[in-house]
Amino acid sequence: MTDSKQHWLRKDDQDSTKASFPELFFDLVFVFALIQLSEALAADFTFGIAAEALLFIFVLWWVWIHTTWVTNLLDAEIVPVRLLLFALMFFGIVLSIALPKAFTDMGLIFALAYAAMQLTRSLFALYAFRETDSGSYRTFLRITIWLTLSAALWIAGGLAEREMRVILWVAALVIEYAGPMLRYRLPVLGAAPAETLDINGEHLAERCALFVIIALGETILTTGKNASAHLDVTGSPLVLFCAFLSTVLMWWLYFHDGQEQASDKAEETSEPQTTAQHLFTYGHLPIVAGIILTAVGEDFALSHPEERGSINQALALIGGPILFLGGMIWMKTVSSRFLPWSHCAGILALVASFLLVPYVANFVTQVIATTVLFVVALWEYVALRQFRRAVA
Repeated sequence: MTDSKQHWLRKDDQDSTKASFPELFFDLVFVFALIQLSEALAADFTFGIAAEALLFIFVLWWVWIHTTWVTNLLDAEIVPVRLLLFALMFFGIVLSIALPKAFTDMGLIFALAYAAMQLTRSLFALYAFRETDSGSYRTFLRITIWLTLSAALWIAGGLAEREMRVILWVAALVIEYAGPMLRYRLPVLGAAPAETLDINGEHLAERCALFVIIALGETILTTGKNASAHLDVTGSPLVLFCAFLSTVLMWWLYFHDGQEQASDKAEETSEPQTTAQHLFTYGHLPIVAGIILTAVGEDFALSHPEERGSINQALALIGGPILFLGGMIWMKTVSSRFLPWSHCAGILALVASFLLVPYVANFVTQVIATTVLFVVALWEYVALRQFRRAVA
């Protein structure tokens, strides 16, 4: 290993576990992106829009988590890495601007911005590891080849008509999401070794926790903005209280016990790269998606609290918490090897509440979803206290 770029690698000290200011600055783009996504969803949340929303959530999460993996390996305080993050921020702003019209007249701009973020970051990592870490270099060589293939599909989709655009973009996402699971296998190079990258599990856990904060913060921003425009509507104050309480409860369920367990597991495991993929790369996707959909459902309930519910609206109002709890079950089970029965019961209760949707107003559905989250949080809190007393 040579020393020419050795200082580009993340330092192995106590400060290296903390998110750096350049990383936090980079995250601001995703506040804008999530607001754009939520507003686009709340404007017209049909089944088709819901499907498109899932695609956008997959896109935003994937570009963010992969950038986080690179800044986990490299020192974000040095000038070259900072410049990389600034370039990715610009592409991220363009992507966010194009997002609401990605399936109409701004599809090519959206595709080019996303492909530019993915390839720029991957090529930079390839250059950074060329003289410092041969194992990581070979891994990023495979990643770059996979991303080049997916980028071609993104751009082709941006040039195609709407129906073909959906097909090509879904195919591109399938390739990208399958890559880590297949260890970026290639015909000649084969698969990357399972534990090639020198992952700092504690840093990755903190970065993912901060993204959850971003998603929850976006929920508060959009809820507050929507509430200020509809407080004169009967039922809106109750929905506002429930929406705020739901956000607090999701924060509690994630940070009270789960996040610390995930951080400890990622740091202490003998397979940090594999564990990080399970806990963060894939495991946090339903958590973030659930928070975003919950925010969309709360916007519906605030603007039309007394309107009779529909399955479309219930997909957000109830489906959001279901996704969130499902992600929490995965994270907590992988971290502790204990299945959180309170979360399982919460999902069953939420699924059962779908039967009531056609017969009750939106504000009632909101109250039901919030009540279920409250019961889950209280159940887990009491169970954890009893468990800790028993082992003390």
